Amino acid sequence: MLDKVLTPAAFEARLYDGWEAAGAFSAHPDSAADPFTIMIPPPNVTGSLHIGHALTFTVQDILIRWRRMQGRDALWQPGTDHAGIATQMVVERLLGTQGIKRREIGREAFLEHVWEWKAQSGGTITRQLRRLGASLDWQRERFTMDEGLSAAVRETFVTMFEQGLIYRDRRLVNWDPVFQSAISDLEVESREVKGHLWHLRYPVEGEPGRYLTVATTRPETMLGDTAVAVHPEDERFRDLIGKHLILPLVGRRIPVVADEYSDPEKGTGAVKITPAHDFNDFAVGRRHGLASPSVLDAEARVMLDEIDADLAAVPGLADPAFVRALAGKDRTEARKAIVAELERLELLAATEPHTHAVPHGDRSGVPIEPRLTPQWYCDAATLAKPAIAAVETGATQFVPKQWENTFYAWMRNIEPWCVSRQLWWGHRIPAWYGPEGSVFVARDAAAAQAQAAAKFGRAVELSQDEDVLDTWFSSGLWPISTLGWPERTKELARYYPTDVLVTGFDIIFFWVARMMMMCMHMRRTDAERDGRPAPALEEIVPFRTVYIHGLVRDEKGQKMSKSKGNVMDPLALIDSYGADALRFAIAGLAGPGRDVKLGPARVETGRSFITKLWNAARFCEMNGIAPDPSFDTAACTTPLARWIIDAANTAIGEATAALEAFRFDEYAASVRRFAWDGFCDWFLEFAKPAMASGDTVEAREAKGAAQHVLGVLLRLLHPAAPFVTEELWDRFGYGPEGSLIGASWPTPAAVTDAAAAREEMDWLVAVISTVRGVRAEMNVPVATVTPLLLQGASDATLARGQRWIDTIRRMARVTGIEAVGAEPPKGAAQAVVGEATLMLPLAGVIDFDAERARLTKERAKAEGERSKIAAKLDNADFIARAKPEVVEENRERLAVAEAEIARLTAALARVAA
Repeated sequence: MLDKVLTPAAFEARLYDGWEAAGAFSAHPDSAADPFTIMIPPPNVTGSLHIGHALTFTVQDILIRWRRMQGRDALWQPGTDHAGIATQMVVERLLGTQGIKRREIGREAFLEHVWEWKAQSGGTITRQLRRLGASLDWQRERFTMDEGLSAAVRETFVTMFEQGLIYRDRRLVNWDPVFQSAISDLEVESREVKGHLWHLRYPVEGEPGRYLTVATTRPETMLGDTAVAVHPEDERFRDLIGKHLILPLVGRRIPVVADEYSDPEKGTGAVKITPAHDFNDFAVGRRHGLASPSVLDAEARVMLDEIDADLAAVPGLADPAFVRALAGKDRTEARKAIVAELERLELLAATEPHTHAVPHGDRSGVPIEPRLTPQWYCDAATLAKPAIAAVETGATQFVPKQWENTFYAWMRNIEPWCVSRQLWWGHRIPAWYGPEGSVFVARDAAAAQAQAAAKFGRAVELSQDEDVLDTWFSSGLWPISTLGWPERTKELARYYPTDVLVTGFDIIFFWVARMMMMCMHMRRTDAERDGRPAPALEEIVPFRTVYIHGLVRDEKGQKMSKSKGNVMDPLALIDSYGADALRFAIAGLAGPGRDVKLGPARVETGRSFITKLWNAARFCEMNGIAPDPSFDTAACTTPLARWIIDAANTAIGEATAALEAFRFDEYAASVRRFAWDGFCDWFLEFAKPAMASGDTVEAREAKGAAQHVLGVLLRLLHPAAPFVTEELWDRFGYGPEGSLIGASWPTPAAVTDAAAAREEMDWLVAVISTVRGVRAEMNVPVATVTPLLLQGASDATLARGQRWIDTIRRMARVTGIEAVGAEPPKGAAQAVVGEATLMLPLAGVIDFDAERARLTKERAKAEGERSKIAAKLDNADFIARAKPEVVEENRERLAVAEAEIARLTAALARVAA
């Protein structure tokens, strides 16, 4: 017997262990079934399961379990990312607690510590994914630093270098002074900072007393200024274009250049140009052929190596001794000293408070520095073209489609990709340096030595590049490297291209685009090497569909953050409500193009649904309902059995169509609607008398239909709620333990004359629902029983009422059904069902005048609420200033108010005098 109280913890771990031990998650490369493949977005090896993971992995697991039940050979490829900076930071901090510093112990010793940490602690998130119920093919788990994947990285780097697509260049990068490495745009977050805007006076050469004033938030970088830019159409400065200024403190002559980058409406209209310390300035510098001296080192301290020769003494303007004294100072300390000196020299025209966005390293928490350094780059513009074409032609499709525009916007304006990082943990760049500045890129050291010997005619000493590759470089190869590439494996031939990629919009450019660029290029290169014709885009894309989900926000639509105290721990939610409740809540909220507003209350609602199903199954068990393979749905004669079987068929169609369209919210809604409303609240209530009637046709068909429909329900719900459905499936005897995961997805059953059964039972549901609704609206006491009068009812309707009179009496709280003529009795509440008007004579039961007054008052209140909210939403200033989640909340409140007004208006019509 099923326990009276649902306790998910009693079976979740047992069921998962059983599935995994039985190989239920495994793909079968030798199978004749059609493959279906999803690649996991590899979480960082340092990570723990957060609520965003719960969303993306729930959605993926729903798809995988559904396709597996459809008979597809499903591969859900698991694995983790080595997460260069994140992992190095974790291990450095751990060693720091032991008094060990990375640079003191050296590279090899440090990497030994990292691998040791990975072995002991790096599997946390994969263990946590098991608690969520994720049915990944764990036997195929990969790690981006595995030897096979590392070989794929080396092969790609060397091939692209040989093709001229990877090269070394000196350009600006995002530089993290704490990690002393270039970082990607994804690792940079913009923070609002309260600072100052300093107006600095630069003397015009040869025109004593004339100055050109620039406004800057970073006076410390002025030491590296090589020009001042003005807009070519700005009349204020037209005569200065082509002339020179004397750079204060340094004494260097710098030109005034005309460039549209300078905005006449911002600041003073003149912009100082420091090409080595600002991305926009770097572009201006290249356009005008300006020098790019760096004045901050890797730790963001002042360095004078590249400007020392420029220092010139200019009385009252520039003192080399002052500048040289800045060497080694932190950028903040240098800023204070420079501002003070400019003020002393009367070259500080003004200082004003200024709040502005400053890019910070998301892990170090310090402002990043644009820094000019030699790095390895990838020609992303060339690689982007086939990827763009794939989306344009539909070889890869985005769902929702509007995310294609985001993809195009990034890809059509793509810049060279900096692929090198100044870290120790990661894939070391396969480049070796030799005499005379020579560089040898090879798959291993021996190959590099062979190249060097061929060049110099002798063995020479080589040193490998100290840098490692951007983590996105290796994860960009994930769809092919995990399948064994560069080897031509049977897995690669079978499971590539993959079917669906599920991910968030925030990494469309950083990961989705890189996978498309790199995998498509290397697969096309494979064809060229094999002497095959150029493959079609459909053959080389890494995935056919990209499903983009929103962010998980709190129930008010606010982004989750520790500072707000609204972060939810999925493991804590699983502990409290069960994994199925969390998964079902997420599925119900995962609509296209929509953020997921999730709070404990929604998960609790999910648990209520799971509990409802458990209780319904327990009721069936108590009534002797058990699986009956011989039950013939087409032979059913009673309207009740035919109706619920037909309703199950409808639910199958709705659920399947919703999953085909990636409408997880509609899938969850259709299953919930059928399970809770159709099966539990109506069918089981209708069937109770029949089930108790002994060995009758009604009893046999009610029980047969119940076991059939419960089996359908468990299969329909399994992708979203795998644990409770598997437990019920096993306990009821639909199959051996752990077998539901491999059961077939339900298909519609044959039903005789379904339309007639549907018409009759839908009428019965409508009558009972309407009577219940009227009683609730009129505040009729529960114990009060009244007649049910029908006006204008056809003979067929009256006959139907008499067939179901016992059920209507029991469930609608009425004494009986009577037909009435044209004149309805006084004091009757009315409602229409079909061609008939239903009337409940309530004179003497309720005070009609009081009810009208109450309903009128409630409607006026709702109308006032609607007017207030509508006025807000009609206010353009409110829409412009309010946070998006606040606007959305008001729109939802407006819809609720309008629905309430409609309900109260209908209720008033029922008690009209």
